[in-house]
Amino acid sequence: MADASTYTAPAEDYAFLYREAFGTDIVARATGGAMDAGDAVDVVTAAGEFAAEVLAPLDQVGDRVGATLVDGQARLPEGFAEAYAALVEAGWITAEAPESAGGNGLPVLIQNGLGEIWNGSNMAFALCWMLTAGAIHALDAVASPELRETYLAPMVEGRWTGTMNLTEPQAGTDLGAIRTTATPNDDGTWSISGQKIFITWGDHDVADNIVHLVLARTPGAPEGAKGISLFVVPKFLVNADGSLGERNGVQTVSLEHKIGIHGSPTAVLSYEGATGYLAGGLHGGLAGMFVMMNSARAGMGLQATGVSDRAYQRALAYAQARLQGPVLGREDGATIAEHPDVRRLLLAMSSEIFAMRAMGVYVGDLFDRAETEGTLARAEFFVPIFKGWTTEEALRITSDAIQVHGGMGFIEETGVAQHYRDARIMPIYEGTTAIQSNDLVGRKLIRDGGATASALLDDMSETVATLRGLSHPVAGRTADRLERAVDAARRATAAVLGFAASPRDAYAVSVPYLTLLGTLAGGWMHALAIVAVLGHDAEQPADAQRLLEADFYGAHHLSRVAALAETVEAGEIG
Repeated sequence: MADASTYTAPAEDYAFLYREAFGTDIVARATGGAMDAGDAVDVVTAAGEFAAEVLAPLDQVGDRVGATLVDGQARLPEGFAEAYAALVEAGWITAEAPESAGGNGLPVLIQNGLGEIWNGSNMAFALCWMLTAGAIHALDAVASPELRETYLAPMVEGRWTGTMNLTEPQAGTDLGAIRTTATPNDDGTWSISGQKIFITWGDHDVADNIVHLVLARTPGAPEGAKGISLFVVPKFLVNADGSLGERNGVQTVSLEHKIGIHGSPTAVLSYEGATGYLAGGLHGGLAGMFVMMNSARAGMGLQATGVSDRAYQRALAYAQARLQGPVLGREDGATIAEHPDVRRLLLAMSSEIFAMRAMGVYVGDLFDRAETEGTLARAEFFVPIFKGWTTEEALRITSDAIQVHGGMGFIEETGVAQHYRDARIMPIYEGTTAIQSNDLVGRKLIRDGGATASALLDDMSETVATLRGLSHPVAGRTADRLERAVDAARRATAAVLGFAASPRDAYAVSVPYLTLLGTLAGGWMHALAIVAVLGHDAEQPADAQRLLEADFYGAHHLSRVAALAETVEAGEIG
């Protein structure tokens, strides 16, 4: 049985993606030569070593012990506080924070590699930094100079963490139903009262203070979402000299008992006349919060990639060690990894994980080049696809990891079931898959008349032409499969655009359409990898596996696009 604490970061894949897969050194391109792929690989390698040594050993501890509430204070399992201190001391938080907020501003494409690693080694722990990163981005976008100095700087330094407070018992997706109130005080502060639920890392004991970003309604505000404002509400009030003062009026009522991510404290918070500070304009709360939410949504794709890879590593190690029955076409003593169907499962997992990983790098590169090369529209187009497709596929991958283990996978002692339980929340929080697909169809596709989607499909067709110029059977098969898939995607896109006058039809098939584009984009990532591999002067160690996974993805995953297109074209049934 594989050691449950073992984790190996995919540094070799990132080296290939940063240097070759997209036709150039994309790190050097994104940074104007300030960094190159070699620098990025060094960063990813160092992060992988830190994650393997410090975070991965706590993953199963967090699952089994979990966060607890003691006298109104959330307590994390032994080792979590020390791990967080080590993360801060190593400079990882400041490294990823944007320069405009006082951080080092690593390129997004490198941050996305780190995001996979943090989540692959310990998803529950990584959620703390993910929410803090989102709060940093939100405050960086909307906070006054005073709020930046008092609250943003300590978060960038890692001394304090941040949260996102949206959900209430009666207000989930419908943020316009929020009832938490903010009443003005005479000194310019606000009195915040109400209850928030599902607050990730809403209380803990690993950092000195927690900066809650809270959506609330002010007196006389317009009804619905237009009347929501954003407030900074610290767990501990801050004195004029920056030291911590008395406890604010925010209490931890309870911690949720969840299917997974037990090491991540999900709190119910009660605000009782808590002191808050307006962040951004009055009634402009959603604009600030969506900065944080979009950051978190992209982070979900990295989370899905990391957890999927951790599950795959466990499944592969088990399959390569397990002996069970004679293996068809193999000599005696072959492990179950050589059984045809187990091999199918492993290739299904690894080929999809590479596609997810490559997409994370691609999306990061788009955001890095958004200002200089005008790639923002495509980057934003990909956010709901990346979040929705990867998190849904993570359920398939982590389930397959249990299947590879057979009956042992259903036993908690093997540890692999944790990844499936942890992954189950990912298609739900930060906007369900339907929320992502509605955004994709309504705000991204229909709003620009399909221009962004059409340009993307044109780029994929160019890759098909490139593949046809390569004399290799995998390139030829992939060109045929990708071309058929692109044609199917064009038909599906035209169908959705045609449903614009009948919105129920468009939204009824928005999830299949998102799945179609995610699956197709994954095939494109493999196609680009084929081009890079076949451009080598001499075969490199990983080339055969990359070609094998690309060929498998085309036959087993990309082939679904045509069926999904038929589903999309049907619209709503009944």
